[in-house]
Amino acid sequence: MKYLKGGIWSVAFDHKNIAELESELKKAKLVSSEDFPNDAVRLNSVVTIKEEQDKKLMILRLVTPNNADVKQRRISVMSPIGTALIGFRKGQQVEWDVPSGRKTFTIVEVINEFE
Repeated sequence: MKYLKGGIWSVAFDHKNIAELESELKKAKLVSSEDFPNDAVRLNSVVTIKEEQDKKLMILRLVTPNNADVKQRRISVMSPIGTALIGFRKGQQVEWDVPSGRKTFTIVEVINEFE
């Protein structure tokens, strides 16, 4: 956790988000890359999500914080939506707290490119 609190996250990353991420990490289960499902969201996944209230589709790629660029739909894995999506699979629903309240998203598609 020292890495998270080390001051490198000065861009829109507050203490609440760090606490939520720490809580999620405590619940995490380590698996080998061979055992990680191909359709699960991870770093560099291209994810299509549907907001359940207005049925709006969004396509985004989860990237490291230094490669994030909202205009190009590259979203940091450390952002609230990035941490919310990690580990979920196609067809699953994810709840995400936004300024206007809690929203529910369905993961429509996950594309993982393996080298």
